[in-house]
Amino acid sequence: MPLSRPLARLAVLLLATLTALGAAVGLAPGASAHVTVSSTDATPGGYGKLTFRVPNESDTASTVALRIQIPEEAAMGSLRAQPVPGWTISTETTELDEPIEVHGREIGAYVSLVEFRAADGAGIAPGQFQEFALAGGPFPDVEQLGFPAVQRYSDGSEAAWIEPTVAGQGEPERPAPVLSLTTGDAPGEEVEADEAHAHTSDPGAIALFFSILALLTAIAGVVLGARASRRTVSS
Repeated sequence: MPLSRPLARLAVLLLATLTALGAAVGLAPGASAHVTVSSTDATPGGYGKLTFRVPNESDTASTVALRIQIPEEAAMGSLRAQPVPGWTISTETTELDEPIEVHGREIGAYVSLVEFRAADGAGIAPGQFQEFALAGGPFPDVEQLGFPAVQRYSDGSEAAWIEPTVAGQGEPERPAPVLSLTTGDAPGEEVEADEAHAHTSDPGAIALFFSILALLTAIAGVVLGARASRRTVSS
């Protein structure tokens, strides 16, 4: 039996909405899959812990290495890496153009590169993420610090998170992790603000919202149309 016109219209709108929902779900994971850095205790001139969150973006390969660069403008007199089970850690040092003074003594070289490398059979599998931590200081007396990072996969490919984020411009495709140094704010305020921004700026979330709105509007239209049709027939 052929569908009535209102039901046929609802079926078409429902199919279109489900298609949009599928696109939104597929789009959401990639929208926020950046390598990021955060800290709850890092302050200008102080010491703290840096946490690098590394999501795996590949559908088939595992992340097997992460190289974190510490630019000279972010040089610290002391920097240590936290062990991660199944991963080895290596560091490189670089001579400073101008020595920095830490607790009354001059430091002429600093840790400029930290590499985490997965042991055979380990790594970050598709659909997973891992966190890597560094601790050190004193941090320079600035508001933000950038830490370019390169993520290497088991298939030999790399994702270079090294592009600077420029104020007033859109976010680059592969932004370098940026640390905002706290200045005594409540520890959760910055995290809550970042989460709110992520939800409102996520293209997948926006598409999902409008898809649901379209579905509800379509259902309401069909219901009102059916009621009007019944009133017309009964009169």
